[in-house]
Order: sequence, then C-alpha cells, then structure tokens
Amino acid sequence: MKYWLVFIFTVVASSLLTGQLRRYALSRSLLDVPNDRSSHTVPTPRGGGVAIVLTFLVGLSVLYFLGVLSSTVFVCISVASSLVAFVGFMDDHGHIPARWRLLAHFVGAAWTLAWLGGLPPLSVFNVIVDLGWLGHLLALVYLVWLLNLYNFMDGIDGIAGIEAVTVCLGGALIYLLAFPGGTEWATPLLLLSAVLGFLFWNFPHAKIFMGDGGSGFLGLLMGTFSIHSANMDSDLFFCWLILLGVFIVDATVTLVRRVFRNKKIYQAHRSHAYQYASRKYRVHWHISLVVGAINMFWLLPLASMVAIGRIDGVVGGVVSYVPLIWLAMQNKAGANELQ
Repeated sequence: MKYWLVFIFTVVASSLLTGQLRRYALSRSLLDVPNDRSSHTVPTPRGGGVAIVLTFLVGLSVLYFLGVLSSTVFVCISVASSLVAFVGFMDDHGHIPARWRLLAHFVGAAWTLAWLGGLPPLSVFNVIVDLGWLGHLLALVYLVWLLNLYNFMDGIDGIAGIEAVTVCLGGALIYLLAFPGGTEWATPLLLLSAVLGFLFWNFPHAKIFMGDGGSGFLGLLMGTFSIHSANMDSDLFFCWLILLGVFIVDATVTLVRRVFRNKKIYQAHRSHAYQYASRKYRVHWHISLVVGAINMFWLLPLASMVAIGRIDGVVGGVVSYVPLIWLAMQNKAGANELQ
C-alpha cells in the first residue's frame, strides 16, 4: 500500500507543478514558436517536462529509502537523468549549441553504463553473445540515440506522454511476469505516474509542451531501464526494445532515409511518419492514441511472450518491427516534404 501512496502523490504533484510551470512560462514568454519542424500552429508554453523530472526524482528518493532500489541504481538514474534534464531545461530557456548538448548526452550515457556495468552478454537463439568493449560502445550510442529520438518524436499533442505511459505500463507488467515476487516494477510505474500528471495538460490538446528537458529525460530513462533489465535477464532487454518499437522505428527509418537524401541530421523537419499522418488526417490526438494502442495490443503481447520464454528475443523483435517498418514507409517516414 505504501508504494501506491507514492504513485498517487506523484500523479497529483506532477499535475499541480505542470500548471505552475505553465503560468511561469507564460509570464516569461517561454513559448515554443512554430518553425519548419513544428506540427503546431500557435505559440505554446514549453518546459512542462520539469514537472516530470522533479516529481520522479522525489518519488525515486522515497522508493530508495523504502528499500525498493539499490544505491547503485539510485545514483545511476538520479545523476545521469538530472544532467540530461538540466541541459535540456537550459536549452529551453536559451539556445545551447548542439555540440555541447551532445557532449552532455554522452556524459550522461557513459555515467549510466559505468554504474550498470555496461552491456552484459546477451542470449541470441540460446547462444550467449559477449561483445565486450564493442558492446559497451554500441550501448553508449544506443542510449544517446534513444535520448535524442525521443526528442525528435515529441512533436504532436500527447504522443511522447502516451508513449511513456504505455511503455512503462508494459515494462512494469514484464517485470511482474519475470520476477513475480520482486519490486522492479515500481520504478517504471513511478515514471508512468509522473508523466500521467503532466499528460493532463498535454492531451488531448496541449496547453504546455514537454520541452527538451523532459523528452531527453524520458529517452535516457527508457534506455537505462533496458540496460538494467539486461543485467537481470537477457530476454528483458529485447522486451524493452519491442515496447519502444514505434518510436525507434519511426525515428530510425526517418533518419536513414534523410541521410540517403543528403539531408543534415539536425536540420529541422516534419518528415516523421507520425507527422505525415497527423497532417493527412488533420488531427493530433487520434495519432497519439493509435501509438498507445499499438503499444498495448501489438507490442506488449509480443514482449510478454519473450519475457515468459515462449519466443526468442530476436524473433520477437523481428516479428514486432516488420509491420512497424511497413507502417512507417506507408506514412512516408523520411520522404521529401514537398511530395
């Protein structure tokens, strides 16, 4: 029962703090003005993700003192995520050059891997694959990419929040399947609670945006959960990759197609599949709900089958990703915006 009180407090505190941040942003003219990348058409307050960050970190401290978390996990998550959130928050207030933001992202990711011990050996078709230092390097790039793609995908009302809520709910259920008597489920459920409070202000029509501080924070945490789970059970790493499939596929397919068209990686654009879909159907919140439905009714069942050992993690990943890649291509992910 004491855990549920923490979650309920986090939802309420996050919602109240988001409202205060909205008033603060309006008083300081901290507005997200529409540009070439934007899907919105009117200036909107930004920086609401700070409510997610602060309430999650407070809740994390409570869970630590209740004995739910080890000191290693607590220090790993709190320090790295705080660094990424702070840099994003400062960028929301005034532009920080991309090279310095990227440096902070790599530092945060490296800190995470150092505390978690890097990428452990993974079981692929019942064969243990240990990539050694190459695996650690790939994990570093993976964390930084996931952090940034979450920012790229935060472009329409509610999509980043709904992704976080459904993925964290799926992650908590996966932990319960894998460790019925454990408390690993508490951390993703805490993040779900913090995001849910913010989502009241961001969906179905956004009164405030998350900002880079919130989106980067969420991306790094999702990656941290996946690396940490890999150290407990190799199959759980693939479960998190499956649960994050919508964001990973859309962002990666878009990036690859833009690179082949000689576009700059950090150039503002509106060529993600979800952006094309929102313009095609002239509505944002429907697309965000579709993302949530895919997560719950397609990706979660497959991740669950991997968690209980019914299918191999790689097989589950391929089966889950192939339709997502087709869907991204059907919605012109990475295509020329003039088409």
